[in-house]
Amino acid sequence: MIRRSRPAMGTLLYFSGAILLGLYFTFAAVQGDYGVFRRGEILAQKYALQEELAQLDIEVTQMENLTHRLSDSYLDLDLLDQQARDVLGLIRSDEIVIQ
Repeated sequence: MIRRSRPAMGTLLYFSGAILLGLYFTFAAVQGDYGVFRRGEILAQKYALQEELAQLDIEVTQMENLTHRLSDSYLDLDLLDQQARDVLGLIRSDEIVIQ
């Protein structure tokens, strides 16, 4: 009579624990706070913020240009006239306003 021996319970528990631990770390590497998917989200957010920064740089440059054009050292009369019309609602005496 041939007797088959079952694997030891300790070996089975050891391999089960190792597999579960490997699955946990694999899940954490993909889905965790520092995982692959989170890295993709961070990169997408980085590119969006870089585009927003570029837009804000353009706006700052435009505002600096307008500020320089209205400064005491360099006065753009056309821009001053436009601002007086827009902000103060002024018109020239030879103009007719139609509402």
